[in-house]
Amino acid sequence: MTTSATTSCVSFDALHTFTRDAFLAVGLGEADALTGADVLATTDAWGVFTHGTKCLAGYLRRLKAGGLRPAGTPRIVGEGGAWATVDGDSSLGLTTSAFAVKVAIAKAKQQGIAYVGVRNSCHFGAAGYYTWLAAREGLIGISMANDIPSVAAPGSRGAITGSNPISYAVPAGRYRPMLLDMSTATVAGGKVYAARMRGEAIPANWLVDAQGRPTTDPSCYPQEGALQPAAGHKGYGISLLIETLSGILTGAGFTWRIGSWMWDDGTQPTHHGAAFIVVDTNAIMPAALFASRMEALIDEIHAAPVADGANKLRVPGEIEWERYAESMRTGIHLPEDVLANLRKAGEISGQNPGWLK
Repeated sequence: MTTSATTSCVSFDALHTFTRDAFLAVGLGEADALTGADVLATTDAWGVFTHGTKCLAGYLRRLKAGGLRPAGTPRIVGEGGAWATVDGDSSLGLTTSAFAVKVAIAKAKQQGIAYVGVRNSCHFGAAGYYTWLAAREGLIGISMANDIPSVAAPGSRGAITGSNPISYAVPAGRYRPMLLDMSTATVAGGKVYAARMRGEAIPANWLVDAQGRPTTDPSCYPQEGALQPAAGHKGYGISLLIETLSGILTGAGFTWRIGSWMWDDGTQPTHHGAAFIVVDTNAIMPAALFASRMEALIDEIHAAPVADGANKLRVPGEIEWERYAESMRTGIHLPEDVLANLRKAGEISGQNPGWLK
């Protein structure tokens, strides 16, 4: 979540409608526009502003230019009982990913577990949205995607892998799903862009410069610098697993064979890959037993002693669910960098709602 000052509050429904109408204005069909709007508005409601409607203008430009095909239709191009490969047809990455995870959900309900890989896609937004789709049906969801290199490897001069996000969501009985959504870089590139736009220095563990040295200057990214991998060699190793499952196994692009959805020629596809794994816990143990064991795990963590200065231990996702509940009650407080990008989206789509002044 960005730390910049908020300047406007909008209801979830108003933001969802604006986003849907923006997608419709550039030629998306009604169902795809609704899916795209739900992904982005939900992400903002979680407070993950780097991957919500801030991305909308970029998607609209690419849809208008043709690198994303408004009439593209994701389809299954290979499958077995517990697996499938989906070709995104260069359609909006949000809709391709929602289609793919729903295929994985259906197969997991039949087989107990499923893997669905995606090729010919694009940036898919927040990985956590897709795992939440599985968790809300009582299933464990895992999602991941690759991207153009922007992250250094330990000892490298320059980027080697993408920021390659991974998420899991686990149904948790009386609790909201345990949900983790993380980049395999120390920080998401969107946070570096936001600091750059605000003219702020960044922590020294976010970037390395062109020589591979830590820097606090965000202006070198992405042209020269690279993000640092999360936990050094550990994040680098996980990133290569994601590259394997999302890019190599799917037939998608990988490393420098992927285009930048933000910076490269908008008329060309980017060839991103993604992968989704879904587990039906009820195939392994009764759903009620699994739920009670998850509740016991979370209760144990909540009851654990805390260090001085801390008031509560949380599991992944609790902060986001608290923000989500508050967003639904009082509206979403959008930071200025998000509003600036929404104004661009409004110009592209011919919208000018009062809350976007």
